Amino acid sequence: MADNKSLLARREKAVPRGPFNTVPAFAAKAEGARITDVEGNEYIDFAGGIGVLNTGHRHPRVVEAIKRQADSFLHTCFHVFMYESYVELAERINALAPGDFAKKSFFLNSGAEAVENAVKIARYKTKRPAVVAFQNAFHGRTLLTMSLTSKSKPYKFGFGPFAPEIYRAPYAYCYRCPLGLEYPRCSVACADYLEEFFVSYVAAEEVAALLVEPVQGEGGFVTPPPEYFPKLRAICDKYGIQMIVDEIQTGFGRTGKIFAIDHWDVAPDMITVAKSLAGGMPLSGVVGRAELLDDPHVGGLGGTYGGNPLCCAAALAVLDALEQDGLLRRGEQLGKTLRSRFLEMQREFEIIGDVRGKGPMLALELVEDRESKRPATDKAKALVGYCREKGLIILACGNFGNVIRTLMPLVISDEELERGLSIMEDGLRAIKA
Repeated sequence: MADNKSLLARREKAVPRGPFNTVPAFAAKAEGARITDVEGNEYIDFAGGIGVLNTGHRHPRVVEAIKRQADSFLHTCFHVFMYESYVELAERINALAPGDFAKKSFFLNSGAEAVENAVKIARYKTKRPAVVAFQNAFHGRTLLTMSLTSKSKPYKFGFGPFAPEIYRAPYAYCYRCPLGLEYPRCSVACADYLEEFFVSYVAAEEVAALLVEPVQGEGGFVTPPPEYFPKLRAICDKYGIQMIVDEIQTGFGRTGKIFAIDHWDVAPDMITVAKSLAGGMPLSGVVGRAELLDDPHVGGLGGTYGGNPLCCAAALAVLDALEQDGLLRRGEQLGKTLRSRFLEMQREFEIIGDVRGKGPMLALELVEDRESKRPATDKAKALVGYCREKGLIILACGNFGNVIRTLMPLVISDEELERGLSIMEDGLRAIKA
């Protein structure tokens, strides 16, 4: 078998530089919360394929479901020849999604496709052109979703011009309040600011949709206070704006609940899903109000590979694992353990300015000093490198790349979790020295 060095040389010749790589190694095997490279080096995985593996690498239910489906058929195209697993998956997700109203779902391949289709539906329904997104948001890399994404480098730089009628509002980033206020004395003014936003930037009557992540992913795991989403919901209702919640990274147990928006007890008009929905298989979807999703004409929604049979089978197995194997309870437990440890780390290490998130979807924002809150970008990069050398995969995020996030599989053992956290603590000491 080839070693990492020779494979890196082949990658250099055959693959463009654009796709970024966190770990300069090649996987040979993965199981649960561990990855083994081609040289036999083992890593504890706190990245989960960027939030794709809530049920872990090669979950037995998922592997068995894929094998069973492969013995029947691989692809017919749902638009040509339907299959039951697509319908069953829609039924189950409809039942799980928040809201006391009838729902429908359809499936695609990637998170970006789900976002694009949700926007299409909102525009079709409202006959309005504009979409309001938020600072620090990430929604994808296609033309429309790249336009909706906030961060310039590396996602947007040099790739313009962008899609029109995208407007960006401040998000509830309490640690770095865009309005210069402080919670809770602010009364969540960033949500109320939308009313003023409609005066200064785009008329509410022109807005088809408000697109928002319940916990911002790439933006730094920014987590709004309890009052935020109820206020946004009320504003959307007031002006007839479709509320789209992007649950691509936050969904399916990542925050200890099936959907993160459940923490705020708010029912969106549409939810976009992907990543951990299918346990490592490429599947995304849009779930929402039945009458809303029924609005577009026949043939207006879909795609050749959307809701592929293998992916639907895997997703049904993921739902079984979440509902029958206690993974949601495990997520809640993980969240409590992680938050306790991260708060201990914050007390020990001045570099940790903020600890935030929901459930096991938590992050540490690293700063040069707590008074100025100057982003400690280089130290975050050094921590990622230190952990990698010690056998732990972690990821940085945030507009300044100074936020360390945790996306470990929910099936991680207590021993693996403790080992990973100990490596993080040692790394924090090392970058402090």
